Amino acid sequence: MAAALSEDTKERIVRAIDLGKNVLHYGWVPFVLYIGYTQGGRPSLIQLVSPLA
Repeated sequence: MAAALSEDTKERIVRAIDLGKNVLHYGWVPFVLYIGYTQGGRPSLIQLVSPLA
């Protein structure tokens, strides 16, 4: 039989899951931008800012 988890352990698991969700939520777009910037060509600043470039 599996041993029951204590309340402290359950609380730590919930906090770890919440932290993981926050990391994924706020880190996904910067991660994708970083990968695209490092794997692709490096655009100049004017190409990033100007819609006509």
